[in-house]
Amino acid sequence: MGKLLEVRGLKTEFETGEGTVKAVDGITYDVDEGETVAIVGESGSGKSVGALSILGLIPNPPGKIIAGEIIFAGQDLLKLDDAGIRRVRGGEIGMVFQEPMTSLNPVLTIGLQLTETMLVHLSMSQHEADQRAVELLGLVGIGEPERRLRQFPHHLSGGMRQRVMIALALSCKPKLIIADEPTTALDVTIQAQILELMKELNRTMNVAQIIITHNLGVVARYADRVNVMYAGKIVEMGNAGQIYHRPRHPYTVGLLKSVPRMDQPRGQRLIPIEGQPPDLSRLDQGCSYRPRCQWMIDECASHYPPLEDSGDAQLSACWRRSELDELREAS
Repeated sequence: MGKLLEVRGLKTEFETGEGTVKAVDGITYDVDEGETVAIVGESGSGKSVGALSILGLIPNPPGKIIAGEIIFAGQDLLKLDDAGIRRVRGGEIGMVFQEPMTSLNPVLTIGLQLTETMLVHLSMSQHEADQRAVELLGLVGIGEPERRLRQFPHHLSGGMRQRVMIALALSCKPKLIIADEPTTALDVTIQAQILELMKELNRTMNVAQIIITHNLGVVARYADRVNVMYAGKIVEMGNAGQIYHRPRHPYTVGLLKSVPRMDQPRGQRLIPIEGQPPDLSRLDQGCSYRPRCQWMIDECASHYPPLEDSGDAQLSACWRRSELDELREAS
């Protein structure tokens, strides 16, 4: 498999009354063709801003991409003009947002919203687009698709609306889908159905996916590789098995301890991460996680640790990465 997306040194900042917020601070990662990459972290870690940067959806002002490259299918998206990025957005890259009711137009029918992108990007006739829309709704598991095309978003349940969003993302046969917290607004049963649907589409259509989530259960079951973000930076990278079973950064360890796991004894106490995420407009030269880290040393305050190999191509930005197994056992 070749590289489909290469993000290199991406920096996105926002000017506010409190100062410059470094929302995304020099992140670098790849997505291969047909691969599912999860981006994990707390709210405010920079996950969504990084995704919106790829699609050219950062509002300017107050936001601006100040450095980096986003190479998609051989072209740097940051060098495209507005018309060029619009051709990519919705065409070659589809987006599934967190809350479909804020993304679907409440006064337009499902059919009109589905066919609109196909008419623009694929130059289909209205009849061809209608047929494709029926096929797509069937593909994502919506019954009576012809009738649904005539309905409005408020006629559908939350799970069905999210399926419509996935159909919309697939409508122009994209190479990559970016799903930003696609199941947060849904109950757990529907969450599982949506995630299984996305995994099946990944297998059958070879569509690469970036799944942005704070849910580590999603990571364990659906992701091939994982990027853990904290305070605008990637602090750990590896395949899902590595991240889940042998984390190499204290923040990842904290995330795993704070969620229930089926491979742990029943009744084991969950341990929350103490403290709050940092103010991104007031970061210093040290590790931004150190105020919350139980294993901090003096070096953590003096300069930020590089994202380096911890073994088996698992990368970690921690001065104590090589000691982490012992530190975890001792705690």
